[in-house]
Amino acid sequence: MKKVLVFITDGFADWEASYVTAELNKPETGFQVQTIAIDKDPKISMGGLTVLPDYSLQDFFFKLDFAMLIIPGGTGWREEKNQQAKKLVDFCFVKDIPVAAICDATTFLGYHGFLDQHKHTGNSLPYLIEGAPHYRGDEKYIDEQSVSDGCLITANGSGALEFSRDILSKLDVLEGKELEDWYSLFKKGYFPSQ
Repeated sequence: MKKVLVFITDGFADWEASYVTAELNKPETGFQVQTIAIDKDPKISMGGLTVLPDYSLQDFFFKLDFAMLIIPGGTGWREEKNQQAKKLVDFCFVKDIPVAAICDATTFLGYHGFLDQHKHTGNSLPYLIEGAPHYRGDEKYIDEQSVSDGCLITANGSGALEFSRDILSKLDVLEGKELEDWYSLFKKGYFPSQ
């Protein structure tokens, strides 16, 4: 079973990774979703869900084999304590482990320079510039719901489905017509409005 880690903070946006984690965690995919945080204290999502992290940065020795790091947005990414996640993202970039960030987690990546060399998106370019003063990736910014470039996937806060589609594609969980049918079902529903 290959692991996919989801980095959670207090105030994480629980819905932003919910489509993809439910899909990845199906037994037939060969993936297992687990959580990591700066410590092992329970984290409470924006929706009020309490999650006990499987791993913490304090006891994570960077020897764990995992297939991807998913970073939901939320209210915690501007807090100093959560900047510790940079060392995990550094590890992923060095080891070519895909990183997928959505909403304000893209601002966190921009703040630490991870977006500067990759095509990417975020909540908006002005939002990214305001929230990440060290960001220098504006020439690589694309106004899209989700952007996949090499080992980096980024999405704006309203792009959870597109973000999920890019992750499922990157991990070869779904592809081609099966992936488009999955996306269409959740985007349009069983009974698309006229």
